[in-house]
Amino acid sequence: MRPSGCARSTATGRSSPRFSRTPRSSSARPAPDRTSSRRRCTRSRTGRDARSRCAQRRPPRSAGHTSSTGSQPAKLYTIGPMYRYAAPQRGRFREHWQLSVEAIGSEDPALDAELIELYHTLLGNVGVGDFRLELNSIGCRECRPAYVRELRAWLEANLDRLDEATREKAETSPLRVFDNLQAKPRATQEALAEAPKIGESLCDACRDHFSAVRAQLDAYGVSYELVATLVRGLDYYTRTTWEFVGPDEGAQSALSGDGRYDGLIAEIGGPDNPGVGFGAGLERLVLAVELAGVAVPPPQVDVFFAVADGASRELVATWLQDLRGRGVPCDTDYAGRSLKGQLTQAARLGAATTIVVRADGASVRRAGREEEPVALDEVLARLEA
Repeated sequence: MRPSGCARSTATGRSSPRFSRTPRSSSARPAPDRTSSRRRCTRSRTGRDARSRCAQRRPPRSAGHTSSTGSQPAKLYTIGPMYRYAAPQRGRFREHWQLSVEAIGSEDPALDAELIELYHTLLGNVGVGDFRLELNSIGCRECRPAYVRELRAWLEANLDRLDEATREKAETSPLRVFDNLQAKPRATQEALAEAPKIGESLCDACRDHFSAVRAQLDAYGVSYELVATLVRGLDYYTRTTWEFVGPDEGAQSALSGDGRYDGLIAEIGGPDNPGVGFGAGLERLVLAVELAGVAVPPPQVDVFFAVADGASRELVATWLQDLRGRGVPCDTDYAGRSLKGQLTQAARLGAATTIVVRADGASVRRAGREEEPVALDEVLARLEA
């Protein structure tokens, strides 16, 4: 997610407020007494891994702020490190950085579509164009149980057509037999193509909700592919689910995905607030940018201060403070370069203006113009001109 008050960056660098940064701490309003739920949560975070090493799981970011979001619906984001206990793969690390964007407190399908459109726009802004959006609805707690029973019965009758890993999932979490479908053996793929699909079992409310999501995506001009086998294996997920898939092959193809989780907050002991959101691994996004062949421009500054021996670095520090406070990208040398080396560094950074600072005065250098002398107390005024 983005810094507080920011929204989608556009090609012009402007932004419009949409999602706010999740505060590190706030005065949470009293939550219902769900002591047993909290104890279960706490106990489940500590355990031993496959090598009998003691492990403490990091609490999920979503749960921590959902009971103190103030006015609702609240649009929130977090960026931070996450951890997974799995074999590292290309673009998939045990410690990774994740962008999470969420909207808490409303079942409105417009929020689902807005979140999808947000990441769709983000991909375009960073130059990633070769991707597809997969979309589905997995129903709610009223209509999904009947589908799970139907699917479980079908799986039990067709176990001999499935590979071993899929048979194990069929016993523990039937919906997850569709996970990473394209990586399964062809025989398993062909068998699961005949399995009942969740879309055939949606109740009227879920069907209307999904239709509204698609209608708003159509209005945004966001193209999508309906994928009947796109599901989420965790019970708290409801209704809309989606995934952005990039050009990379295999398990590394997913760029972002998630969905609606209307029952999660109440399940962990908070208020019964609906929610929807997505998580996007930043390492995956970087890989997608590299695959797209996007050349990342070097950092640029508008103003660079080249400081000669004997000049006041403290004075330069106050100029940097003033300019940065006004949003002007500026910098100076911190590597002990000679004056000539500093001028080379200014050119390397693409500085439009270079201020050469000496003990008794300064001069302004701009591309295509002659160097102009300026008094030290007039430097900032000259930059504003």
